[in-house]
Amino acid sequence: MRYAQRGGYTPVEQEKRELLRLEAAGRFERGDDAVVIAAGLRVTERTVRRWRTVWREGGIAALKSKGPVSRERLSVREWDRLEAELKRGPLAHGFTDDQRWTPGRIRTLIGRLFHKGYTVQGWPSC
Repeated sequence: MRYAQRGGYTPVEQEKRELLRLEAAGRFERGDDAVVIAAGLRVTERTVRRWRTVWREGGIAALKSKGPVSRERLSVREWDRLEAELKRGPLAHGFTDDQRWTPGRIRTLIGRLFHKGYTVQGWPSC
């Protein structure tokens, strides 16, 4: 799934991506060509060119991760509770027309249980 479809990288994915950018920086310093770097790091040439521009303007520091785009809205305890409530089924939460969990219903349940808003894009990947 692409970045735009799920709201961003997990912390582990962010760390891996940062390591790729820093590896690219070393290759930029050696003067390697974008095609060679892209093949070696298994990324697109366009990505390498974008990283090189950022590196030229701000050095290695500019390629470091800026941290998560947003913090997790639900705590581990809340995720555990949500999972338990989902196992009870939609009927237990007033959804009587059919017994399927949909993203909209889950979003509604999160609002009811925790008084927090969540979008589908904000959900972690499973």
